[in-house]
Amino acid sequence: MLRALATAAAVTALSAGFAGAQTKWDMPTAYPATNFHTENAAQFAKDVDAATAGKVKIQIHANASLFKAPEIKRAVQGNQAQLGEILLVNFENENALYGADGVPFLATSYADAMKLWKAQKPMIQALLEKQGMTVLYTVPWPPQGIYSKKPLASAADMKGLKFRSYSPATARLAELVGAQPVTIQAAELAQALATGVVESYISSGSTGFDTKTYEHVKYWYDTQAWLPKNAVIVNKKAWDSLGKGEQDAVSKAAAAAETRGWKISEEKNGWYVDQLKAKGMSIEKPSPQLSADLKKAGEALLGDWLKKAGGDGQKLVDTYKKM
Repeated sequence: MLRALATAAAVTALSAGFAGAQTKWDMPTAYPATNFHTENAAQFAKDVDAATAGKVKIQIHANASLFKAPEIKRAVQGNQAQLGEILLVNFENENALYGADGVPFLATSYADAMKLWKAQKPMIQALLEKQGMTVLYTVPWPPQGIYSKKPLASAADMKGLKFRSYSPATARLAELVGAQPVTIQAAELAQALATGVVESYISSGSTGFDTKTYEHVKYWYDTQAWLPKNAVIVNKKAWDSLGKGEQDAVSKAAAAAETRGWKISEEKNGWYVDQLKAKGMSIEKPSPQLSADLKKAGEALLGDWLKKAGGDGQKLVDTYKKM
């Protein structure tokens, strides 16, 4: 009798454990907790928590504290982290399609960047599916401009500058304008600027503000070169372990994060530029010569990219241009 009661109690306890079981996911990101991408991810995690009544908990690991930027995709693929935020252009060497939104002057506005993503998304999804992952949502960085320690009247003024690169496209751009490419991740940029390892780089106002670039560099040229996207990706096994209701809740929260993130990015763009100006940085419109030089480099980069991307790349660009 006592044994039967003990067995019944154990079964009841076990059932209760399953009923209240939580799914805990780690989500590494390479950016500070105060960056708008990370804040958006934190809101996404809160939305998932609320929508699943606490059954799915997402722990954000900001500022490359769990994995460095280049390691996050592999960590998600291996389920070391169940989901993570990656910069798509970082993986262009793996497949050129990841670098479509890093081709200078292909998409230079938020509207065009969204069109490009609609053309790019099915191809990115197919690539990730083969590796056991899928995309939950994307958010673009504000349009990219050039930070420089000295005035730039033309590309010739960039010759020899130690230029921070974070992707194959940015490294190639440096070579085309005669600068010296230096591979530095976002979390290491502030120190690289302080020590003179980097003298120039191309990025958004957001990066310049987060890294206090204004303490070391005084010029920012608003080239609006491209709007690279971050993508939040999830491991398929982790995804498949969720119930249908939980999957729907996460998908709904992801859709909200994408809509919110794109809106915030556009709103923040002007705010970041104002902050850089307030900190003493000179915000410049590129001269006609600098614009022409950069456009020429952009055309060369598009040609390079199409050679690497082949038929799929041409299909992507054609689809985008018809939208």
